[in-house]
Amino acid sequence: MAIQQEPGGSEPHFDRSRDRPQNRLLSGLPAAERMRWLLHLEPVQLNCDQLLCESETEYLYFPTSAIVSLLYVTEGGESSEIAVIGNDGAVGMSIFMNGNTQPIQAKVQSAGHAYRVRGHLVREEADRGSAMLDILGRHAQAMNAQMAQSAVCNRHHSIDQQLCRRLLIGLDRSRSTELVMSHQLAASLLGVRRESVTVAARRLLEAGVITYSRGHVAVLDRAQLEKRACECYAALQREYDRLLPRRMPTTASSARPVPCTTSTTHPTVTRRSVRDPSLLFCRI
Repeated sequence: MAIQQEPGGSEPHFDRSRDRPQNRLLSGLPAAERMRWLLHLEPVQLNCDQLLCESETEYLYFPTSAIVSLLYVTEGGESSEIAVIGNDGAVGMSIFMNGNTQPIQAKVQSAGHAYRVRGHLVREEADRGSAMLDILGRHAQAMNAQMAQSAVCNRHHSIDQQLCRRLLIGLDRSRSTELVMSHQLAASLLGVRRESVTVAARRLLEAGVITYSRGHVAVLDRAQLEKRACECYAALQREYDRLLPRRMPTTASSARPVPCTTSTTHPTVTRRSVRDPSLLFCRI
């Protein structure tokens, strides 16, 4: 089976004879069924801002290190994030729903790897009543819970709490303790003003919870980040753990997340990297 390589991406490792994919849904399959799926999965490199699907999609994607945002786009072109998908889920569920008439985009927020499989193969598996059908159904339920929780959070909780929640969600779907998160991106994802994000981030910086440099956020004190987040984060984690297969134990990668920029120079993130809090989350 040929390995798919997107333009500008490096070739991801794939060994179907022994691989246990670093995706919560795939790794939760019974061994025999997982091996059958591995015969059809294509490893791909997902690039920043890549649009995976909008109204319809030809593939179902299973991210392993990439993070994808589901964005609701208004007629005026503005957007807000309604859900986040990483190594805990799949992108392209409209395959089961005869397309999507709502203005929702699935856009890569943090570059990385994923597996993809053609839609007709997914539908064939669904017709067989396989274990994957049950897992994807549970994932759809978890996604509905995430969207509902986000709506409540955006309405009733402070921007400080929302930012902490979003950083934690990103960390849970990444193999690193760092995230790619510019000021403009954070404001767009939360649907708030850039200035509000800067103020919230300044408080986290001054408390020693995060550091920031060149579009990278490094979390220094996760316990404090969880303490400052609202109850929405913990409630959502309980729902995901109830619905989805148990997480695979993973070790944090030493590789830094890839920013959406043409620059390849990224200085080491330290607390001294940010001398002026007003520079937090500046444009990359």
